[in-house]
Amino acid sequence: MYKRIEIQFIILLMTNIFKQIKYFFLSLQEKNLQQKLKNTTKRSFTNKTTKTIFGTAANVTLNTETKRLIELVNSNVSAIVKKTNCNPDELLAYVKAANTPVYRIKNADKLLNLIQEEEGIIFEQEGLTALFLSLITGQGIKFKTKPMFVLRNGNIEPYYMLHHFYRWYAQKSNLPGFDFKTQQKFKQFLIDNSDEAVKKFTMEDILSLQEAIARDQEATQFVLNYTKEKEGSKNVINKIKNDGGAEI
Repeated sequence: MYKRIEIQFIILLMTNIFKQIKYFFLSLQEKNLQQKLKNTTKRSFTNKTTKTIFGTAANVTLNTETKRLIELVNSNVSAIVKKTNCNPDELLAYVKAANTPVYRIKNADKLLNLIQEEEGIIFEQEGLTALFLSLITGQGIKFKTKPMFVLRNGNIEPYYMLHHFYRWYAQKSNLPGFDFKTQQKFKQFLIDNSDEAVKKFTMEDILSLQEAIARDQEATQFVLNYTKEKEGSKNVINKIKNDGGAEI
């Protein structure tokens, strides 16, 4: 039994609140662009599982496949978590069995901070970021890397791991929002969501960002629901009073 509930879970909870504010301003820019689109010939935007069509009266989003995959991911991850009792090592064993590499590195949190990444799942990277990752993980010199888990040695906070595991499983299930360009836009949006930055977004940018945002929210909600079911709402609130990190 872990001695304390780690602060990383609370950061996840509070960060979700701040993200909601950022997403609101993004939605305002979307409405502005929709008005501008009425004067253009561009009427639809498509990703691997969703198509959005803009009309003069209403917008139609055809996302039956996306919804099906979301339900499938939720169901499958629930089954895996129940089977493993959310044990981080067993979840990582599942990740490895699916041919996603897992690297345990001393001071991984500090190293990843240099490239504005956090411990856990790191999706596809390119350029200098990929080179940095390939070097610290012992992969040699690469300028493009596939998804991987990078963590410090030692025990991992279960709920922190669950959040990253859920996002990894969603990506493996081909849900949209995890491609390199979208994840780069998502990361930059979370860093700089000023009016000036948001106004530069095209409609394609916003729709792809919305997919990345949805996947992040789905993972967060899954963790919150699981925690309430496992420990009760009272203990969820009490987490705020504890300290710690991603590592126990």
